[in-house]
Amino acid sequence: MIGKIEDTLRADGLASDTYIFFSSDNGYHMGEHRLLPGKQTAFDTDIRVPLIVAGPGVPHDRVESQVVQNVDLYPTFLELAGVVPRSSVDGHSIVPLLHPAPGRHPLLWRTAALIEHQGPDMYIGDPDLESGNLSGNPTTYRAVRLAGGAFGNALYVEYSDPAREREFYDIDADPGERYNIYYTPLLTPSERVKLHAMVAALSNCHGAKACWKAGQPH
Repeated sequence: MIGKIEDTLRADGLASDTYIFFSSDNGYHMGEHRLLPGKQTAFDTDIRVPLIVAGPGVPHDRVESQVVQNVDLYPTFLELAGVVPRSSVDGHSIVPLLHPAPGRHPLLWRTAALIEHQGPDMYIGDPDLESGNLSGNPTTYRAVRLAGGAFGNALYVEYSDPAREREFYDIDADPGERYNIYYTPLLTPSERVKLHAMVAALSNCHGAKACWKAGQPH
């Protein structure tokens, strides 16, 4: 499909002025964590999706590790079209990642991404309804996926159920996200306070400047 699009662009003389973005709206777990197929958890299986970009000035065969979110696509498209996004837009253009300057210093980029879910989803007519009780249909949660900074590569989740459960996974040490260490001595009380503050800041920010700052917690 992508090849046909590129062939058409070349035939119409538009290949040198067109960017192609390939991505997805969500991932999908299929047996991980003993869950039937589903997509509503905060685990990497559900939240990490491909983002592949090709176009003028985009280097080939290069992978960037910075945290990018779906909300970043809108301001990116605007900048590529020569339009300045409104300050009320929460996302951040990734054009600097697409067009790296030779010998540039590492960009100051966000290290935290907000994940939100409203649930459990019980509406029969909803196309997002997961089949069966074992597919992973969690209660409402707010979470933050961390990549760098003081907590390294990690996931923190706050559930809104009556038990107010919490989860923290050190993905560098536990790439399968199998061991919840939130309630262990591996996290200090002050670190738990910092994690909650990150979630609150990202959940409540409005506008590009505030949300960009919230995504760079110290």
